[in-house]
Amino acid sequence: MSATIRLMKFGKRRRDGSYLEKVGTYNPHTEPATLIIDDVKLQDWLKKGAQVSEGMRRLLKNRKTK
Repeated sequence: MSATIRLMKFGKRRRDGSYLEKVGTYNPHTEPATLIIDDVKLQDWLKKGAQVSEGMRRLLKNRKTK
């Protein structure tokens, strides 16, 4: 079973338990929205075969186009 890189919901119960490693943060309530990703950790997980969720994929795509 491969790991999935996805956004974590705060303020609600987690559906899958705890996470393996935190690779960044996203705060949509700031203007503009704040996205901080540790690229080294992200690339390391992608090399290990982790899949990126659809929501995370959209955030990463928007970050690189700006």
